[in-house]
Amino acid sequence: MQKLLNYKKEIAFSIALVFLLAIIRAFEDLFYDPFLNYFKTDYSNLPFPEYDSLKLFFSLLLRYALNSIVSLAIIQVLFKDFSLTKFASVLYLIFFIILIIAFFVILTFSAEANNLLLFYVRRFLIQPLFVLLFVPAFYYQKQLEKKNNKS
Repeated sequence: MQKLLNYKKEIAFSIALVFLLAIIRAFEDLFYDPFLNYFKTDYSNLPFPEYDSLKLFFSLLLRYALNSIVSLAIIQVLFKDFSLTKFASVLYLIFFIILIIAFFVILTFSAEANNLLLFYVRRFLIQPLFVLLFVPAFYYQKQLEKKNNKS
């Protein structure tokens, strides 16, 4: 009975964490992002909006960090493996560095013709997409480990 109760707690905590991700998304207007309205329009022929680079960087950093922390909590709740969570946190850091550099390189050195590329790089920075990739990958890895341990 206690095991079942623990399982219910994990489900409830996971749902609460997913709800927290939804709250971050719902309050996206609180973050500085001049591209929010830009990408809601027919942006294919529009020039990039005016932006403050430093303010945009810290806003993207804050949003990415919030999404990453909640995503790492989801991974920890689901897998209960600190080394896996630590590995995921390193991946989050590496991906942030790559994506933020790509974002500002595209923004600075590319013409508006690459606005679709900017759209997707920005999407990975502001949305918790990596958790959708990491959870199935880590689950698959755990299943392989169980299978190899039985052999």
